[in-house]
Amino acid sequence: MMKALLSLAVLGLSTVSARAAALTPRVTGPAPLKFAGVNIAGFDFGCGTDGTCTVSGAYPPLAQYYGADGIGQMTHFVNQDGYNLFRLPVSWQYLTNNVIGGTLNSTTFGEYNTLVQACLNTGAYCIIDIHNYARWDGNIIGQGGPTNAQFAALWSSLATQYKSQSRVMFGIMNEPHDLPSIPTWAATVQAAVTAIRQAGATSQYVLLPGNDYTSAATFVSGGSAAALATVTNLDGSTTNLIFDVHKYLDSDNSGTSDTCVTNNTVEAWIPLSTWLRANNRLAINTETGGGNTQSCVTYLCEQVAYQKTIADVFLGYVGWAAGNFATGYVLSETPTNNSGVLTDSLTVKSCLAPIANA
Repeated sequence: MMKALLSLAVLGLSTVSARAAALTPRVTGPAPLKFAGVNIAGFDFGCGTDGTCTVSGAYPPLAQYYGADGIGQMTHFVNQDGYNLFRLPVSWQYLTNNVIGGTLNSTTFGEYNTLVQACLNTGAYCIIDIHNYARWDGNIIGQGGPTNAQFAALWSSLATQYKSQSRVMFGIMNEPHDLPSIPTWAATVQAAVTAIRQAGATSQYVLLPGNDYTSAATFVSGGSAAALATVTNLDGSTTNLIFDVHKYLDSDNSGTSDTCVTNNTVEAWIPLSTWLRANNRLAINTETGGGNTQSCVTYLCEQVAYQKTIADVFLGYVGWAAGNFATGYVLSETPTNNSGVLTDSLTVKSCLAPIANA
């Protein structure tokens, strides 16, 4: 979640031609996106963008652990709003109880798995998201920090747990940033993908994140797309290897303001979809959102409407965030609970819920 401005000139797209492309999209008329979802946050609490994550700082979004009723939220989102995807952020440290490597701690992983199983029980798809910013306690994976083998061991263990679950997606890493070498990062991603496939999870979606907080606006121009295009399955194919991008709508793309200023079409979705189409690849937007204000409703609704027009290369979006975020949080998508009756936030009911933009 960082400021990220894309130069359309890099892609040979002038502002005029980009706007023309927005008016004449590839898909004629709105098309249904395959996925629409919400982040159910809490297990990632205690993490900084330097990958320093304290196990004690995590706050499971489960009533049985004195957190929010994440199970009730997911049930509501599926049954009332038509969502079919939840992203479940968690730190590497939490899963292993602060032991670097791939051995899952029976207690802490067991708590996280409670949320995963509840997600699966709704019938939705569920993203296992490692929320470490490509780091462990300040050190970059594969570039001076944990080795690729240690990171691959984590993913091998997780894939072994969920290899029989076709609706589990593997989100390799949340928001890598300030990477000295993007090709070296691609090698780290390849090690994780190889470990997942070798563990027996041979067909599930695997989400590949790029540099610059995996910003959709710089995914192509910054070199992430080209580097990650080299990542393959065991047989050399790229089937179900999906590019994972984030994009917010405030002035600096940080997701920290309730004032939205863009629908991201010209700076992000047109150049990204153009590259995806030319290279026969797919992407998904696993973090987006805005404040519960009129400016954000306007731009979020426009963004979702445009994303539908690129559904041939774009799988969908996941809003940030519900779970343990209070309803007063600037980007809250947590429904209010009045004596057991859940009511959606303004952005959810206006734009993000599938029933709102059907």
